[in-house]
Amino acid sequence: MNNLFSFDKKLGVIIGTDEAGRGPAAGGVFASCVYFPGINSKLKKELEKLNDSKKLSKNAREDLYEIILNNSVNSTVCIEVEEIEKINILNSSLKAMKLACENVIKQSELIDFLTIIDGNRLIKNYNYPQKFIIKGDGKSASIAAASILAKVSRDRYMEELDREFPQYGWEHNAGYLTKEHLEAIDRYGLCKYHRPSFLKKHFEKQLTLF
Repeated sequence: MNNLFSFDKKLGVIIGTDEAGRGPAAGGVFASCVYFPGINSKLKKELEKLNDSKKLSKNAREDLYEIILNNSVNSTVCIEVEEIEKINILNSSLKAMKLACENVIKQSELIDFLTIIDGNRLIKNYNYPQKFIIKGDGKSASIAAASILAKVSRDRYMEELDREFPQYGWEHNAGYLTKEHLEAIDRYGLCKYHRPSFLKKHFEKQLTLF
């Protein structure tokens, strides 16, 4: 955790962004941006388990989510399925990051700062200094925090969608194409929250069986 904050400190005043939900075949894609205006020993202690959201248990993510929410300027944005199908998942992810970052910049009234982005792409049509950090969610405190906000927000959203369409098991698979999810798609077909472009190969494979 200390290494994560040290990484950010070397870069100066920074905001960090990450996304959740690029890979699933159902539901929107989420991105969060986090800016820590003040970092002290008390906050570091509360965030001692801070790490890439994928390396944390659900309970750990939930605990950190509340701490991050209450000790940062932050924003989380969802781009829904309809837009994903129009502009593709990469552009949707970058758009969600752009909107989340712009929200944080506006809220915090930042002027001289750097935006750091998890991954290997810069945000399109973004009018502020930016740098991508490969595997940034394991290097930067602000990106790790953003990854947790995005992941928890999306998991809660998928649990809500699961209540509407429980047959797909989204509460457990979060929309990823698990065996359970694929079998449910074959049995019940697609619903309005599916991303048809993500299922072309599956349906092509099904057609070859007949």
